[in-house]
Amino acid sequence: MNNPLPTAVAGPFAETAAIRCERAAAELRAGRPLVLVDGDRRLATLAVDSCTPESFARFARAAGQQHYLYLTAPRAQTLGITAPQGIHVPLAGHDVGELPALAYLRDTTAPADALPNGDALDAASVEVARLGLLLPAMVSVRLGDTPSAFDGCLHLDVAALREGAVQAGQDYELVTRSPVPLREVGMSEFAVFRGGVAQRDQVAVIVGNPDLGGVVPVRVHSSCLTGDLFGSLKCDCGDQLRRGLRTLKELGGGILLYLDQEGRGTGIAAKMRAYGYQHEGLDTIDADAQLGFGADERRYGSAVAMLRALGVQRIQLLTNNPTKVQHLRNAGIEVVGCVPVTGEITAENEQYLRTKAARAGHHLDVDALIMAAQ
Repeated sequence: MNNPLPTAVAGPFAETAAIRCERAAAELRAGRPLVLVDGDRRLATLAVDSCTPESFARFARAAGQQHYLYLTAPRAQTLGITAPQGIHVPLAGHDVGELPALAYLRDTTAPADALPNGDALDAASVEVARLGLLLPAMVSVRLGDTPSAFDGCLHLDVAALREGAVQAGQDYELVTRSPVPLREVGMSEFAVFRGGVAQRDQVAVIVGNPDLGGVVPVRVHSSCLTGDLFGSLKCDCGDQLRRGLRTLKELGGGILLYLDQEGRGTGIAAKMRAYGYQHEGLDTIDADAQLGFGADERRYGSAVAMLRALGVQRIQLLTNNPTKVQHLRNAGIEVVGCVPVTGEITAENEQYLRTKAARAGHHLDVDALIMAAQ
């Protein structure tokens, strides 16, 4: 086959699969194409979220007008098409200005030529976009075994993508620890870990002096810039963060894992787009579906890695979310019980909380909480 993948070079600076995944995500964020390889099949792909009129036109020419738009199953469903593996929309004759309507805008008519042709290579392209916190909408073209204009692009084997995902959930190292006094909680310790794709820093806040060899109270909290920092009334995240810390103190000490995965794993830009749709009347799950996302894109490999690094195996989890419990149990963490953590119900977040209970399975009795607050 033309342009085979570079042979890995052994030695102290050998490239890992996680590094290749990080470079691939960086290419997409920079608006450059990536070539994915799965055996004898190749796919050149470009993220709608970062392409420009110029890069789209260059891609279309290089693809010989055989390029298509890949949309995920949730986005296809918003267009009225049931396609578990997603759909292809041929793009010959379309310009870049039409992509937003097809990829994520509301009230779009399903394209008549859309086909349920998504496969593993398309899914891999979306996975790389997810690593780069980009929308899951891809301009792609299948490549043959003859030379093409895409030969100079970064190539990523799908096997390396899978391996990199495993590495990303394991390779976390403790960077530093420091005492930090917290309002209403007292002296705590912040332990900073670094790892995963993009080597993001994740934080474990150790409240009090928990017995790490016993059952440790743990709150796994995903970052929410709007709620945690700015006090947004659209969610209960800030309340859960602060009440979670207080609960850990009341339980005699514990650990809060603060994970860098804004917007249930979609990123701050996608979250703001979803907020716009919520303002128009959609609930949080339907708003994410408009953008092509599932109900919850979060992953918990970093949480598991931090708990293991701290020597924690058995936990009492502060959560209302049974899915989070199952993720941790599947990873080998023993969850021996749960403690609910609720926030203040406001006129702005009531529907959001009802959606979490009715559609995401959270253990929340919103009516009882409202009555208790009166």
